[in-house]
This record gives sequence, C-alpha cells and structure tokens, in this order.
Amino acid sequence: MARSIWKGPFVDGYLLKKADAARSSGRHDMIRIWSRRSTILPQFVGLTFGVYNGQKHIPAMVTEEMVGHKFGEFAPTRSFYGHSSDRKAKRAGAPGAPGAPAGEGAAAPAAPAAPAGGTS
Repeated sequence: MARSIWKGPFVDGYLLKKADAARSSGRHDMIRIWSRRSTILPQFVGLTFGVYNGQKHIPAMVTEEMVGHKFGEFAPTRSFYGHSSDRKAKRAGAPGAPGAPAGEGAAAPAAPAAPAGGTS
C-alpha cells in the first residue's frame, strides 16, 4: 500500500541537513547515507549520494528522473551470478557450446532398421 498523500514523502531529517550543508558549501563530495527508505526530493538534484547496500556505499548521482523514487532502488543489495546448472550444461558439451567439437551434437540420419523375424 502506498503512503498517504496528506502525509507527504518520507525523508530522514539528517538527510535534509546534509543536503543543505552540501548545497551551501558548493562542494561536490559524495554524501554518505544509510537511509535507503528516504524519498528523493527535488532539492537533491545534482548531488551525489553514497547509498549503503549493507556492504559498501554505492554512488548515486541524483537526476530529475529520480525524484519521487527511494534511494534504496539505486543501490542493489544482492548480486545475481546466474544459475549453476546453466553453466554446467554449457560446459558438458551442449550443441553449440564453445568447448564442444564441431562434429558432435549434430543429429545424423538413422540407418534403416533390419526386418524383424528372419534373414532373407
């Protein structure tokens, strides 16, 4: 369920203070934040925030298109390396796999079957 409109967007108080301080100083340093739940406001456009993903701070330069989204959307917490079974199938010599010989894997026409029941 979405947040009520009459409440307004949620932004941690310390985040507003850090953004105002960065704007007034004129420096373009990365502002390190831990608040992934905070909404990006129009005042943040042009600033670079380091959003914590549980391991390190991921730099996110705020643009016009990011306004209204949450900071956590721009710092993924999980990295997908692919399914291990897919890598095994490619390595085992599937047709068209880089390690498979060219002659193998192509379907050869089957030889006609011998007639059943006798030798004529």
